[in-house]
Amino acid sequence: MESVLLIVDGANVVGSRPDGWWHDRPAAAARLRDRLTGRPEEVLLVVEGKARGIDGVPGVEVLDAEGSGDDAIVELIRDRGAGRDTLVVTADRELRERVTALGAGVRGPRWLTDGDAADNAPGNASGNASGNGSAH
Repeated sequence: MESVLLIVDGANVVGSRPDGWWHDRPAAAARLRDRLTGRPEEVLLVVEGKARGIDGVPGVEVLDAEGSGDDAIVELIRDRGAGRDTLVVTADRELRERVTALGAGVRGPRWLTDGDAADNAPGNASGNASGNGSAH
């Protein structure tokens, strides 16, 4: 069985914590990338704008979005999420709607950074990776 595909909206997750990330966006994205190592899922970190250019590390593939990070995430679901459980981490409402329409589950940034149970409450996150199957 193929592992869950975990796609992380890097700009959204980094921007969810006011820790000075705006002073050095590539470094903030690299810190997030490093926190994602060791996860059981196949992890894709999507970065855009000034955060582009960081390297992937074992267990975390980094994708530089050429344009909109949201559009890149939708394309990843179509290209790599077809036929498998896919989970997107973002708080962006429009992106949540777009990816759930393709069959992906969604969690907010706190699920990833803090493991906050509030992000797992029914109705707060649009689905989960379990049983979502293929993209439509």
